[in-house]
Amino acid sequence: MSVGLGFAFVGGSIAQRFRLPPLVGYLLAGIAVGPFTPGFVADTHLAPQLAEIGVILLMFGVGMHFSVQQLWKVKLIAVPGAIAQIAAATFLGALAASMWGWPLGQGVVFGLALSVASTVVLLRALEDRGLLSTENGQIAIGWLIVEDLVMVLALVLLPPFSGLLMGETTTGDAALQVSLVSILSTVAVTLLKVGVFVGLMLSFGVRVFPWVLSKIEQTGDRELFTLALITLSLSVAFAAAKLFGVSFALGAFFSGIVIHESKLSSKAERHLAPLQDVFAALFFVSVGMLFDPSVLWEKPMAVATVLAIIVGGKSLAAYAIVLLLGRTVPTALIISAALGQIGEFSFILAELGIARGLLPEESQSLIVAGALISITLNPLLFWLIRHQLASTTIPLTTNQHE
Repeated sequence: MSVGLGFAFVGGSIAQRFRLPPLVGYLLAGIAVGPFTPGFVADTHLAPQLAEIGVILLMFGVGMHFSVQQLWKVKLIAVPGAIAQIAAATFLGALAASMWGWPLGQGVVFGLALSVASTVVLLRALEDRGLLSTENGQIAIGWLIVEDLVMVLALVLLPPFSGLLMGETTTGDAALQVSLVSILSTVAVTLLKVGVFVGLMLSFGVRVFPWVLSKIEQTGDRELFTLALITLSLSVAFAAAKLFGVSFALGAFFSGIVIHESKLSSKAERHLAPLQDVFAALFFVSVGMLFDPSVLWEKPMAVATVLAIIVGGKSLAAYAIVLLLGRTVPTALIISAALGQIGEFSFILAELGIARGLLPEESQSLIVAGALISITLNPLLFWLIRHQLASTTIPLTTNQHE
């Protein structure tokens, strides 16, 4: 932990110096202490366990930022736009995977991992450019919320669909029918468990959790309040996995949503932010440890293809979709630039895919390479957009009603 956090601090500081998101530095720190580079090698058994806590706290934070009201305001563009863009990016990823000889199921999972933008990077990019409170910024955030919801659903459905995605259906009409019935029944049971869990969280949790936090807040004990938040996020994630068979990530996500509905949500975010930052850094370091730099010179065309899908294909798809939905060019440019990168959900999905045999090991390195380069290039995309709009006298922060 000491070495991992130390390298993360140095890497994050260097990234900040070059006006890049700190997570670029965290990923590079993971590469530096990983088994594929010379020098010190961090504990490869402990790192994934710390990363799991990082995932829980990250997803808890995503849930605390989730706003139904915010999504509702931009639903007519965010919902169809995000779904269409995810479909386009997934198709491009699956097409590239088929060219490399991967099975269709692996290609679909790989494409899904390339289709979702980083919450951390997008919010930071909008905030740095004064776009967070504009209508265009709200559309980008709503779009991202829909992407996150689709990825949460993917995390739930991937395990029961793993057999079908791996092509493990037996031949013959009768055998195929039995296989499909088995898959559908597994999916139905999974969705039923998820439904029961979500129902409990939105009926029982939404009343009990805020009440508990309000009682603790009345004591005025800051440490106890922070401990209560950590306990809620970790215990709900654990209970979701053990009692309902759903992922830690989903449990943490919905516990965050419940806390968001509390009057103490702002205070909760402030208290939990330092721990989220620390364990998020360890999560990105652990992801970086899985990256094999040799993929850059052994498979440069594959890396270039992944980058083209993230920065080119996905952004162009978002640009075209926004225009087709009747919005202006500035809105289309801002959305396309904001989505031209990948991050934490891509890593979570890739790790689940590899654990389930739905992705080859090399996919992790390709995804990390795509994330590193796309996040590094993201400020350049915004600069190009600002330059283009300035040359046409259209301000970057143009609102739809102006």
